[in-house]
Amino acid sequence: MSSGLIVALVLVLVLAVAAAWGVFALRGRQHPSLSRRFGPEYGRTVARYDGDTAAAERELARRVERHRELTLTPLGGAERARAEEQWREAQAHFVDAPGQALAEADALLSRVARDRGYPDTDVDAQVDAISVDHGEHVESYRVLRALAAADPAGAAPDTEEQRRALLGARELFTALVGADGDPQRAARPDTTTKPRTPGRQFSLRREHHA
Repeated sequence: MSSGLIVALVLVLVLAVAAAWGVFALRGRQHPSLSRRFGPEYGRTVARYDGDTAAAERELARRVERHRELTLTPLGGAERARAEEQWREAQAHFVDAPGQALAEADALLSRVARDRGYPDTDVDAQVDAISVDHGEHVESYRVLRALAAADPAGAAPDTEEQRRALLGARELFTALVGADGDPQRAARPDTTTKPRTPGRQFSLRREHHA
């Protein structure tokens, strides 16, 4: 074998190794802007793609592109007050009927998201769109929806799990109804509701300290 052929083969091998390494590095590299924008949702999406960062980022980038087509608006004062009252009512129902409370909270979140301008014809599309703005809270919406849709004929869900789901979903709710230029308002939990029974007082007190 001539020395020229040997050199050519070595060069081809080096280029192949370099290309393979480049692909590997690209798959493992996080896109900083997507990681910052989606927060915990970034890691969850990568996990759903079995660690394939490139595939996960393509999915997240598609969500951002679809999100750009939306026209989002804050709730008006009356709409916000009505939604907050309905959330308090759903929360109060948790003591005697946790399943009903979760179903009411799920329906209210979906309606508030629709009124803000998020998609309302497809549940998955709505959740994906919300994740672009609220990646730190959107998983709680998924959990709430799953528990609210649980088959009543099946095994009874754990009450503590339901309570955590309602608390987590409340964080998304306050972010959605408070997204009107007052981030401090969105971050503050509601503490104005006066419980009407000792049972509700205990439940709400536990929620505020959760």
